[in-house]
Amino acid sequence: MAQPRTHVVGGLRALRTAIVSPSPAPPAGERALPLTFLDAQWLSAHPVERVFFYRLGPGGDDVDAVLSRLVESLARALHAFYPLAGRVRLTPGETNRYELFYQPGDGVAFTVAEHDGVGVGVDELADTDEPREVARIATFVPELPKGGAVLALQATVLPPDRRGLALGVTVHHSACDGVSSTHFLHTWAAACAGDRVLPEPPVIDRTIIRDRNDMYDAFASPASEAKHAFDSPDVAGKLLATFTLSRQQLQNVKDAVAGEAARRGVAPPRCTSLVATLGLTWLCFRRAGPDGEEGPRGDGRAHLVFPVDHRSRLEPRVPEKYLGNCIGPGFATAHETELATTTTTADGLFTACAAVAAGIDEAVRGEPTYWERWVERITEACADDMSLSVAGSTRFGVYDMDFGFGRPAKVDVVSVAKTDAMSVAEDRSGSGGIEVGIALSPARMERFRRWLADAIALLSSSSHCN
Repeated sequence: MAQPRTHVVGGLRALRTAIVSPSPAPPAGERALPLTFLDAQWLSAHPVERVFFYRLGPGGDDVDAVLSRLVESLARALHAFYPLAGRVRLTPGETNRYELFYQPGDGVAFTVAEHDGVGVGVDELADTDEPREVARIATFVPELPKGGAVLALQATVLPPDRRGLALGVTVHHSACDGVSSTHFLHTWAAACAGDRVLPEPPVIDRTIIRDRNDMYDAFASPASEAKHAFDSPDVAGKLLATFTLSRQQLQNVKDAVAGEAARRGVAPPRCTSLVATLGLTWLCFRRAGPDGEEGPRGDGRAHLVFPVDHRSRLEPRVPEKYLGNCIGPGFATAHETELATTTTTADGLFTACAAVAAGIDEAVRGEPTYWERWVERITEACADDMSLSVAGSTRFGVYDMDFGFGRPAKVDVVSVAKTDAMSVAEDRSGSGGIEVGIALSPARMERFRRWLADAIALLSSSSHCN
């Protein structure tokens, strides 16, 4: 049912909000899915906020038809993903166990809005990777309704002449990980585009995951130190920017790391394009320094935390289309001095990429100590004022989200500004590069851009000399 709602915030005018329920209604009726320890780690997390910018046809008359198709296809997609129409709640009779609860009539808030166009035309938003005010972009993603909702959506019509659309998606991480949420989005897009065959439906069965009560208790406890990992930093005045690392630039990083390994007489780390991306970004992030004059208050070590998908690694094996969380943290650590500005770029890259590769290897092996030290190591990372985490994946295919009006011109993960994270995605041009999104204060952003540009230029000149 549509709820009339018209108010203006920062030039954005919310026109109406509809609660869209699964259609046809799922046969399961009322259902409670217990959260696993892999879900519980995200109970205190800030929601993941992503916005897709689209260019529509030359005439704005079809926008209403587009909005209507979005709502109709959303109901169809929710039929398969009905838990996302539910809410997270404390399990009745329990004190620290939670569940994702769905009952008939539940639905997802879908808001329709329009913008007055001051500085936010679709061309301005989609054609630049230059730093933009986070506050300007944040209006395109909705807040989750109170009461434990896990999904909210917003479609904002953009100027000029209603030729643009911003599709904002907000998901609470305790309900599912990025693999699952983008699976839902691909299903919704296919339904909206009129595809005859939709993606394979999700596997809705939380009993697949063997629970670890010790880790669940650590994450769900009110006194959990791990909850500080999700303390929201101040986003006032922050800028959000996208940096695209080309296939050749990533190869230059790999070559530099291999060359430094040869100089040291050691085996090179396994430097994939993702490792090269994380290593280079982490190095430049550390060299850009903190805000203000005070340095990090950590233990003299730098920390990078990134997601590792465990679907193919747990016993029993978790289906690829499992709906829920099946990711764990990978930890890269290095002494601050090894990433400092006093080291050469090759030295710093070798240290950073080797640490990332080692963190991936540790998580993939999944030995008992990896699982046992999760909370301890997350707490250690929290003690570092310049700890950096990673959101997204190049495997999500965010630039393939075609709802029937073309691929997105630009995708931003807005929530990185609130979580001290960097986002990664496939290069929108499809040329094999990787996009990185990051939000920093203006002064820090300028330093980060300078360090990144200098590193890329140095690596390029070195490759030409070889």
